[in-house]
Amino acid sequence: MRTLTVVGASLAGLYAARALRHQGYDGRLVVVGEESHRPYDRPPLSKAFLAGRVEADALALEDVDDDLDAEWLLGSAATSLDTTAREVVLSDGARVRSDGVVIATGARARSMPAARSLAGVHVLRTLDDAHRLRTDLVPGCRIVVIGAGFIGAEVASTARALGLEVTVVEAMATPLAGPLGPEMGAVVSGLHEQHGVRLLCGTGVNRLVGRDRVTAVELTDGTVLPSDVVVVGIGAAPNVEWLTGSGIAIGSGVNCDNEGRTTIPGVVAVGDCASWHDPGLGRSHRVEHWTGALERPATAVSALLRGSADAPDLTRPTKAPYFWSDQYDVRIQFAGHAAQADSVTVEEGSVDSRSLLAVYRRGEAPVAVLAMNQPRLFGRWRRQLSSATVPA
Repeated sequence: MRTLTVVGASLAGLYAARALRHQGYDGRLVVVGEESHRPYDRPPLSKAFLAGRVEADALALEDVDDDLDAEWLLGSAATSLDTTAREVVLSDGARVRSDGVVIATGARARSMPAARSLAGVHVLRTLDDAHRLRTDLVPGCRIVVIGAGFIGAEVASTARALGLEVTVVEAMATPLAGPLGPEMGAVVSGLHEQHGVRLLCGTGVNRLVGRDRVTAVELTDGTVLPSDVVVVGIGAAPNVEWLTGSGIAIGSGVNCDNEGRTTIPGVVAVGDCASWHDPGLGRSHRVEHWTGALERPATAVSALLRGSADAPDLTRPTKAPYFWSDQYDVRIQFAGHAAQADSVTVEEGSVDSRSLLAVYRRGEAPVAVLAMNQPRLFGRWRRQLSSATVPA
């Protein structure tokens, strides 16, 4: 392989480029990025950066000793992948001939139709998004956060600490029931009301009110919430449309085996856009978390460099997904798959203390663990998890 192209210049893309060099690839390396920024860390965007405690330079992911010898093509998105000509086509008309491709185009924040026409309505996914939102977070303002997932919850926590009046609207009866299960989802989302944030569950948004700037949010039950700022946190969609016509199979993201190989030889996918097969679950799914973007590129790059002749080991267990979230004064950590469990028990601490460790089990086998301000215990339990031990 004389030229390898990494499409996506965020965490997963950077770590794929690093892995290529670390694993001995010494040919031409091209990194394509839709944003004009060099790779930066996204988790602080909803926390320290949004609160004004750090600036953009502190988010840089590249180390001073990085020696990638890469060509950076920033500010131009990939628009198609010509697998016959082996070319990545960019929005500025450039075409990059590539012997191998790493797809790391990530995901974009889902929005609402009125969000584009009304000032004061935000999503939060990129550094530019965070800049715009930060200027609107003025103490005393009223903010409505639509969606009580982790991004919405972190924005609510930050806004409350800055002195804003905060309301969180969640369509589900229990926030975070998907990733954490209903019982522990209720425990974690209880942090909102404990910190003076109004939480409205089981109702959706009918429309955003305002002429030029948002003034209120009207809910499906008829409630009208006056608001100066609205943040839409209703999930993310993988950036895979540019692959239409490439021959690469697309499902909930880019379909991959458990080493990141796509259906086209010489093309692998990593990060939020990639749907890897998980032998423990018996299906493919996307892992939209920082650690997945950090850890999986090395595996995918190894598969890319070895070539398609080396068949993947479909019985090899996949590392249990892990994520964390900082909300109010609590570090929340989770690993595993809550949906596999038939029971969950709090084994250390208590709900009232906001310091606990809960273990999810299927039968007697642990399949997931949740911690609130219990980092040491969590670390020990996380190391015990293995999807391969889950009973059928």
